Amino acid sequence: MLINSPVDKVTFQNHNFYIKRDDLLAKDFSGNKARKFHYFLKNNFPNIDTVVSYGSNQSNAMYSLSVLAKLKNWKFKYFASHLPSYLKENPNGNYKYAINNNMQLIVDENFTYTTYQAKPNELFIQEGGAISEASFGIKILADEINTWKIENNIKNLKIFLPSGTGTTALFLQKFTDDEVLTCPCVGDSNYLLKQFQELEPQLTFYPTILKTTKKYHFGKLYLENFEIWKKLKNEINIEFDLLYDPIGWNTLLKYFDKFSDYEILYIHQGGLLGNTTMLQRYVRKYEPIK
Repeated sequence: MLINSPVDKVTFQNHNFYIKRDDLLAKDFSGNKARKFHYFLKNNFPNIDTVVSYGSNQSNAMYSLSVLAKLKNWKFKYFASHLPSYLKENPNGNYKYAINNNMQLIVDENFTYTTYQAKPNELFIQEGGAISEASFGIKILADEINTWKIENNIKNLKIFLPSGTGTTALFLQKFTDDEVLTCPCVGDSNYLLKQFQELEPQLTFYPTILKTTKKYHFGKLYLENFEIWKKLKNEINIEFDLLYDPIGWNTLLKYFDKFSDYEILYIHQGGLLGNTTMLQRYVRKYEPIK
């Protein structure tokens, strides 16, 4: 399922970048979630027939787990705190495709993962795939990057990717000698550090956290994020995710001069199905029909 995703060289805002195209891994199972859940795809779990997780009703992880469950012939139960009536009546984005993959959505505003007791036949996955097993697929990503570096004679490299739980950035730093840079898209730097600590006690494996240009509230619309997303699409003809990548690119460009002596590899982590709903919201707010 995991192929060695290509690397594109692009020029954006007069800066040169390499982009690791994990959005092209596979049609239905791509991006960082394909890396995080690769362990479960490749290994056998004879006693498991159901995967259980929780999070938002438009989560990338939710959709990817629905694909994993379908590929493994498992049932999939997913807990969400709420489901807007409009979304229920007009499914779209990750929710629509997860439902199409036979996800059982359980709306429970009182659900807490700390008290959930998984049954012997259930595989319980933390929100966003923030699990130690994620290191299995992310090591493959690190190996691909290291091989690409050698083949292309790249000496000085910084690797950048925006973070939700920070799982991908954390394990990527663990398996590569190059400095991994990231920025928080959910919460702040302290939240990200807390996520690192829950998965890895060794501080030497922590990626470098870059401070974002401002404090962002997850899922809220920001004009500068919409603008840079459109510029990326127009200038380099690559569509990025609308939740994480605009924050990532705005942050990276802010610090670019500091890393001018290095080649920059940006990890495209997929998540494009979620753009359907985000784009509708952005257009309604910033590009209404006159």
